[in-house]
Amino acid sequence: MQTLHASKCGLSTTQLPSSILDVIESLTKAGYEAYIVGGGVRDLMLGLNPKDFDAVTNATPSQIKDVFGRRCRIIGRRFELAHVYSGRELIEVATFRAPPKKAVTSASGMILRDNNWGSIEQDFSRRDFSINALYYQPHKGIVLDFCDAVQDIKNKTLRLLGDPVQRFEEDPVRMLRTLRFAAKLNFKIDPAILKIFTAELAQLLRDVSPHRLYDESQKLFTMGHLARVLPMLIDFDIWKQLFADIRPNITAFIELAAKNTDHRIQIGKTINPAFFYAVLLWEPFLERYEFYSGKGIVAAEARAQAGLDVLKRQATRTVIPRFAETFIREVWEMQSRLLNPKPQQIEALASHARFRAGFDFLLLREKAGDPTTQGMGQWWDAYQNMGADEKEKTISQYNRQRAKNRRKQNEDVLDEVKHLEIEPLVDIPEPRSRRARKARKPEVDHEAVKAAESVGDFNSDHPIMKRKRVKRDLSQVVFGPTQ
Repeated sequence: MQTLHASKCGLSTTQLPSSILDVIESLTKAGYEAYIVGGGVRDLMLGLNPKDFDAVTNATPSQIKDVFGRRCRIIGRRFELAHVYSGRELIEVATFRAPPKKAVTSASGMILRDNNWGSIEQDFSRRDFSINALYYQPHKGIVLDFCDAVQDIKNKTLRLLGDPVQRFEEDPVRMLRTLRFAAKLNFKIDPAILKIFTAELAQLLRDVSPHRLYDESQKLFTMGHLARVLPMLIDFDIWKQLFADIRPNITAFIELAAKNTDHRIQIGKTINPAFFYAVLLWEPFLERYEFYSGKGIVAAEARAQAGLDVLKRQATRTVIPRFAETFIREVWEMQSRLLNPKPQQIEALASHARFRAGFDFLLLREKAGDPTTQGMGQWWDAYQNMGADEKEKTISQYNRQRAKNRRKQNEDVLDEVKHLEIEPLVDIPEPRSRRARKARKPEVDHEAVKAAESVGDFNSDHPIMKRKRVKRDLSQVVFGPTQ
């Protein structure tokens, strides 16, 4: 173990928020050891801006709750943690872990219960990557390095602590974390990991809860390097474990959406992770829609059923929350409404709650080369930047063009009918006025009709005319409901 000066590692208390300093100080004053650990320390040493900070201590969760009282909430069953609130910030505080006395694992080796408390030396050996095993004590100004993690950070190497196969079997999600850290930090993966990272090992992810895999997929989408990690998911056979009906192929639409998501994160804009799920599942949705349309189902019902089918299939891999599913289906539904809007509904459509997401989706499709958008992405883009008078004029132009296109379609249909060369039974032009059409209707000769009836098949000699009516005994008839 090395004890390094924090200043030599580029660390200072001025870089830390007051929330994590408050938690560390409170635990230290209560007589416990407390350190900042994990990605926060790593990112500070790399000159990055950490999203959050985690703390670790020798105090048990119940003791942590005694220190912070109502500000603390204990969570987790498999891996018990304490969530401490400092102002509006949430700090995750873990207790030093020790190797389990009796391993509670699944058939594949995944740890099912891990609540064995230990020392800091034991806790270090339980961590996954060396670069996440640096313990920073801000008030003492020291960093504890048990495994040459500082050197791995300098060499930009992602290395697992212990046997890689065993570490992946203990928690298969570490495979996703490997690719996420490699893409986010632009680190090279240790050859010892590459050697055992096979398609067979990737199938261990099937043992992980679909809810947990959804959470991990959100971390992939929101880390700001989505375009870099997507090819890695295919290369390491992770794609098929995360997505049910999505072909392992990065289309122009998916690539453009990934780059757009990364750009929004880099400039500080908010993103909805469900939007990228809508992009990924777009092709399976279209295929399912064509299936139902081919059966003659109304377009709106076909879209609704196709959306339900695709999301239900995806739930076998990652369970998308109900609110996110609703968002995805609304974005898909907006596509048909934006492609062919009614002129009188354009203004209301532009103020719809899902208009922005639907418009962004449509514009990305258009930029990716989708010919079915018919240029409506650019039309809506220009419409949003117009004044009230310009919008009214544009809607009028759109209405005229829409009517023109409809007439052209009708003419095309008539041309097709003419090519069939169907001759009319009577070559007499149709009168234009209603009075002329009424006068042209043939009058009914009632005398002729009566004469025809008298000489019809049903004359007086027909057997049905000679049939006698049989009088029924109504006393034997049962009225009312029967069994």
